[in-house]
Amino acid sequence: QVALVESGGGLVQAGGSLRLSCVASGSIFSINTMGWYRQAPGKQRQFVANIVRGVNTNYADSVKGRFTISRDNAKNTVYLQMNSLKPEDTAVYYCAAGAVGIPTTRRDDYHNWGQGTQVTVSS
Repeated sequence: QVALVESGGGLVQAGGSLRLSCVASGSIFSINTMGWYRQAPGKQRQFVANIVRGVNTNYADSVKGRFTISRDNAKNTVYLQMNSLKPEDTAVYYCAAGAVGIPTTRRDDYHNWGQGTQVTVSS
């Protein structure tokens, strides 16, 4: 099993930046893909970004050019650097880990999820 703990959320003004962190523990050898998802009130959880084997990165169109996902294997940590934040980025952000080695956006391909961290962007 893999445990994931997110941090770094908070309140920021539009145009500002935040960096989310996700620390993994447990059977981390099984992780090939790490992802970030978000869920706004009344909406479905949606894909934000993922990183495959620490190298191949993929982003939702809505965050391309503003968000950057990265992985520090020595620290068992995945980051989501979020710049030029917009009010529509407001959501609970979840970290996810999957064993598949492809840039999947299917939630079912991620077998472990964190508890989420709130990001609120004010206008």
